[in-house]
Amino acid sequence: MPSYLPASDPDFDAWQANFLSYANSHLAQLGLMLGDLIVANTRQLTWNGAYAANVAARNAAQAATQNKDAARATLESAIRALTQRLQASAAVDDAERAALGITVPDRTPSPVPVPTTRPVVKIDTSQRLQHTIHFADETTPTSVRKPKGVAAVEIWTKTGGPPPADVSQLVFLATDTRSPYLTVYEGDHGGAAAHYMLRWINTKGQPGPWSETATATIGA
Repeated sequence: MPSYLPASDPDFDAWQANFLSYANSHLAQLGLMLGDLIVANTRQLTWNGAYAANVAARNAAQAATQNKDAARATLESAIRALTQRLQASAAVDDAERAALGITVPDRTPSPVPVPTTRPVVKIDTSQRLQHTIHFADETTPTSVRKPKGVAAVEIWTKTGGPPPADVSQLVFLATDTRSPYLTVYEGDHGGAAAHYMLRWINTKGQPGPWSETATATIGA
């Protein structure tokens, strides 16, 4: 059965004030005498003092917290401005940065991974004597984003005849940083087959594995 006494202090304070005010002013109607309320009235005085002190302390703590937060914000602003100046100064070395507790730049270049995935290739032949070469990574074939650490794609080709038996039959065509790549052919290539193989290269120029051969006819 739930208690008739409110759980929260503010609600309890209002409730007890009403309760004892009514009881003290209606002694006869309630069948009470003044002595019956001595204990409750005395303890109400103790409660009133304790509750008022608690409210004042909470208000003071809230004000102190706000003052503290404001003081910290202004101090942080001053420190950040000074730190920015120190970080840009040639007179400050990394040992001094460490002693100050500010960020020490990482002087070791992060290793660049060699590509491990392959491009997937689609050739648009809708324009005569042109091939528009679309490429994407095999792990994200619907996105034009390159894999992490990849700078560009190398496009190699073989024009005419059967697909290349190995990469030694390929001729370098281009390096492209964003799909698609457009290649234009002379008129005497019309009707010939063009074969393409692509591979990713990282920012150090290290290549990844070859794509599957993509073949398309050069429209005359």
